Amino acid sequence: MNRYSLEEFVDATRQEDKGEGLFELETPRLLEINLTDQIWAKSGAMISYQGNIKFAREGILEHGLGKMFKRAFSGEGSALMKATGNGKLYVADQGKKISIIRLAGESIYVSGNDLLAFEPSLKWDIKLMRKIAGMLSGGLFNIRLEGYGMVAITSHYEPLTLVVSPNQPVYTDPNATVAWSGNLQPEFVADVSLKTFVGRGSGDSLQMKFTGDGFVVVQPFEEGYFSNDS
Repeated sequence: MNRYSLEEFVDATRQEDKGEGLFELETPRLLEINLTDQIWAKSGAMISYQGNIKFAREGILEHGLGKMFKRAFSGEGSALMKATGNGKLYVADQGKKISIIRLAGESIYVSGNDLLAFEPSLKWDIKLMRKIAGMLSGGLFNIRLEGYGMVAITSHYEPLTLVVSPNQPVYTDPNATVAWSGNLQPEFVADVSLKTFVGRGSGDSLQMKFTGDGFVVVQPFEEGYFSNDS
């Protein structure tokens, strides 16, 4: 049904408290954060809030000189904001689908463009992909998160998780790669013979190669980090 009376529309789209704790999916593409202290979220992701919440841009020296220099290279796509206070905070990112992951001592890498929000209890660091600096058009960095707490990631449409095993490496288009397990270290390879077949923006079919034991999350969409012009 796509036609409503005004009362029916309000009832059908009304915010509901589901009692799921700090992170609650209000819709598949809208995250409700039941804030009681502090949270980190992607800068610009706030679409609405209720209550007494203060927002601050991540301070340039807030996490030390090391992260300051990494931030200078990674650009605005990885900028974070800190929300502090009590209330309901609603965040989203361009209508992308949101997945909530609870870490229990594990670690995960997330593409800088696909990290929506995470608890301050998690340790995090920006990781630069130095070997591809010459091919860069915005996709040089990812963020490693580790510890105990929740992280919300985004993807265009439904994400797909691929299992990596020692005898079965996984190759992905960098533009479509969302996240991977913290024990994996991808390397970048190019297969010129696939140049016209792999991805719209992959340059000379630049691929990420994952080996070992773990997983890789991909999406059926290319973010456009890498291109032939980069």
